[in-house]
Amino acid sequence: MAANMYRVGDYVYFENSSSNPYLIRRIEELNKTANGNVEAKVVCLFRRRDISANLNTLADSNARDFEEESKQPSTSEQQKHQLKHRELFLSRQFESLPATHIRGKCNVTLLNETDVLTGYLEREDCFFYSLVFDPVQKTLLADQGEIRVGSKYQAEIPDKLAEGDSDNRVQEKLETKVWDPNNQLKDPQIDQFLVVARAVGTFARALDCSSSIRQPSLHMSAAAASRDITLFHAMDTLQKNGYDLAKAMSTLVPQGGPVLCRDEMEEWSASEAMLFEEALEKYGKDFNDIRQDFLPWKSLASVVQFYYMWKTTDRYIQQKRLKAAEADSKLKQVYIPTYTKPNPNQINAPGSKPGMNGATGYQKGLSCESCHTSQSQQWYAWGPPNMQCRLCASCWIYWKKYGGLKTPTQLEGATRTGSDAAPRGHMTRQEVQGMSPFTSSAGRAKLLAKNRQTFILQTTKLTRIARRVCQDILQSRRAARRPYASINANAVKAECMIRLPKAAKSAMKNRLIPRPSLNNIVKELAVQAPLKLKAPRGAPTPINRNQVNQPRSASALLGKRPFDNAGGNSLSTNGRPFALGMRAANQSVIKRQKVSQGDAPNPVVFVATKDTRALRKHLTQAEMRRAARKPHLPVRIKLPVPPRPLPVPIVPPSTSEPIVLED
Repeated sequence: MAANMYRVGDYVYFENSSSNPYLIRRIEELNKTANGNVEAKVVCLFRRRDISANLNTLADSNARDFEEESKQPSTSEQQKHQLKHRELFLSRQFESLPATHIRGKCNVTLLNETDVLTGYLEREDCFFYSLVFDPVQKTLLADQGEIRVGSKYQAEIPDKLAEGDSDNRVQEKLETKVWDPNNQLKDPQIDQFLVVARAVGTFARALDCSSSIRQPSLHMSAAAASRDITLFHAMDTLQKNGYDLAKAMSTLVPQGGPVLCRDEMEEWSASEAMLFEEALEKYGKDFNDIRQDFLPWKSLASVVQFYYMWKTTDRYIQQKRLKAAEADSKLKQVYIPTYTKPNPNQINAPGSKPGMNGATGYQKGLSCESCHTSQSQQWYAWGPPNMQCRLCASCWIYWKKYGGLKTPTQLEGATRTGSDAAPRGHMTRQEVQGMSPFTSSAGRAKLLAKNRQTFILQTTKLTRIARRVCQDILQSRRAARRPYASINANAVKAECMIRLPKAAKSAMKNRLIPRPSLNNIVKELAVQAPLKLKAPRGAPTPINRNQVNQPRSASALLGKRPFDNAGGNSLSTNGRPFALGMRAANQSVIKRQKVSQGDAPNPVVFVATKDTRALRKHLTQAEMRRAARKPHLPVRIKLPVPPRPLPVPIVPPSTSEPIVLED
């Protein structure tokens, strides 16, 4: 009964997906909705798999520094791997989740120097955190609420002086004396001086314009003058004047007027106090964030002093009563029964048909991906469906609680992306393909820049046999379409060892593919696509603007390949006609377009001209496709006949003689 009772402040597991690990949250509030359901307002905690690779590197550096400072015992690689699953990152992000999704309790503590990291591995459902993660800014910061326990936080106590030894330390540098209880004044005299100091403070507030506006009544001015700041100033005045009342009186009222002492309660305006209350409601007693986000013009000492003075006001008492009444109306605890429904990822659920949730076709004899055991009462599908990976019952519970496998595997490292680490098996096809370096222009340019470096993968004989024997598991065509997706080689080898004795009895059919020699391939390519001489790369080719209306050659249409000349005009490699003679005064020079090496895998770049693009419009779609398939053949085009110009009527020249009309 107590295990299923959840209260405010408990750290619990939430399940938002049947295949993903549990979410770890801290319950802040339990609210009852209008339809009778219970919702929990929780604080989000993140795992290492939920943050980017750069932040994981920063967390690793922080972990190494902690191990060196706290002198942790040496751990194995497997223990280091499992400790990463126990580390969480606190955040200030809140969300509301249904209480019916709670799957159990866990324990989360703040890491300090006295803790032994291996102790977390010995306890179930135990986690730790030392850094705070900001999901919006994507940053990791040290927790401000660090418990300062350890040798470096202890005071250094000097040795005790022996009898007769003198203390050679300078007392003025160690401390400042502010009050001497063995003074010549009596207590009634000190009380009378304090009353005079309050009266001077009230009179000073009446003379001050800003104070008279904030405290228009005499009672408010007297109350402000009776605060601790006035009493501290009066006692400090007595100490500085050697407890001489006459000198102290003259110090309280100098030549310029009475001394006015104000604390933070008087310095802050009403709007600033409202901002402080709003920030205190959001951040609590995190004064650094309160100052940074709400009151940047105030100092940290001013914010802290105002907080402790604000706690002595009626405003604080009133808000405390309202919060207590609101807390009484909310739920204190909620009972959630144990979740007993079968998980959809079960391969063979007891009492149900095998092959649920894409688990059909799982081969017998496959071992657990984490502990490599082959015997378990229940198996669960894990990872991408085409990989056919599975986990035993104990490793599945470990995966759901701690978000990883007991032993590091290649597939587990491949199921995490760079920024938002989610298992690739639970992503859409578009999301998986988006992770390929071929989908971005930057990735393509980077690959094209290194296209001259090649490598050869040489397979073993057992690997070639496994491709034939386990063809249904490997799915070579599917793997060839997705070369960036990982292949579970352990599962393929394990299944191959099971099928190999049976396959050895039946002769395998080898398909012989006749392949021509390299010399024949080179000769055939030379016949189909003969090499063309390139134009000399010298001075830029001039273009006569008066030649726009002349018939162009059809081989300049595509502008991407060097074609044979047609129509009697010789063409250069970029589709422009060669100029005859020298350049005239009205001719201009077309600048060459600079193309980066990453965008141009070919060594030659052809730039289409304006005339070439205009001639392309006269080609049909079938002619364009035919020219693209056979770029070495010339393209012929029939230009439309230009319309004949209309005859212009001849108008006789005008004369200056008058026109005479006769009957």
